[in-house]
Amino acid sequence: MIITANGGFGLKKDILSYEFENLCDYFESIGEKKFRAKQVYEWLHSKKVKNFDEMSNISLSLRTKLSEEFCINGIKIVKKLESSMDNTVKYLYELSDGNHIETVLMDYKHGNSLCISTQVGCKMGCKFCASTIAGFKRNLLPSEMLQQIYTTEEDSGRHVDSIVLMGIGEPLDNYDNVIAFLKMLSDKDGRNMSLRHVSLSTCGLVDRIYDLSEYKFGLTLSISLHAVNDKKRSEIMPVNNKYSISELLKACRYYIEKTGRRISFEYAVIHGVNDTAEDACGLIGLLKGINCHVNLIPVNEIKERDFKADRKALAEFSAMLEKGGLNVTTRRTLGTDINAACGQLRREYEI
Repeated sequence: MIITANGGFGLKKDILSYEFENLCDYFESIGEKKFRAKQVYEWLHSKKVKNFDEMSNISLSLRTKLSEEFCINGIKIVKKLESSMDNTVKYLYELSDGNHIETVLMDYKHGNSLCISTQVGCKMGCKFCASTIAGFKRNLLPSEMLQQIYTTEEDSGRHVDSIVLMGIGEPLDNYDNVIAFLKMLSDKDGRNMSLRHVSLSTCGLVDRIYDLSEYKFGLTLSISLHAVNDKKRSEIMPVNNKYSISELLKACRYYIEKTGRRISFEYAVIHGVNDTAEDACGLIGLLKGINCHVNLIPVNEIKERDFKADRKALAEFSAMLEKGGLNVTTRRTLGTDINAACGQLRREYEI
């Protein structure tokens, strides 16, 4: 595996994206002992050094060799917005190639949760999402996902207790890099975070849901459903033209059976579009018998779209679902004074 990044002096191998096993293979190939790989891995992911010179228990000759062949891929803050209402912090980060992504730090009773991006832009074209408006540019590397955690913690002084892959991009469209990121995040010699504290949100790439099931990671899979029939879902979520709701729910049942984990269905409530009594009845029928939780989300109002949220209608919709036997919550709206919905800050900055 050779992953490259702009290290400031042209393309070098991105050592922060190497899983531990890959790092062991590299050190073996240059005649070094395996314990050197563990030392370097801990410097990168536990001590979070920014250059090889800081690795004090590594010989000068080896540090020189590493710096010639590798870079430690970093990101930098170009804009930071702090909410005066609820302790939410939104970061606009610049990557080594000049692209931009967003990361949002949120304060909950259970601790600090970080919503990270997995791509620069998005291909999925969901009509209510600001992330897709500027189009797709590239996938993020594992290092760039990890650095959103490391850099946010360093800047904020707050420990990140849980991760949500729900920022810019579709995580399962960047499948290989996301899988590597999850393995590194949970590695005992690295961050050592239990994946039970991770939620991965997808618009429903059915083939990849089956693939993900085989790992039995223990994470929470969040499915962006947002409509109860194929006609309406295809209108607001083009992915439904490839994978119908019935195919998606079949994959969800498989995931639950394979992993033993409950699924969360995300439902952005758009007034006059998907919040009628008929929609509520349809949702109850669709999810009957599935071990799941429904998370209602007031749709984010963005200037490029005329979708609106209506709190009264949302409350009535929620009550109908609960009466129908579904486990329902309504997501807290955080950072409204700083436009914390993903995609907005990047779009405004790059225009």
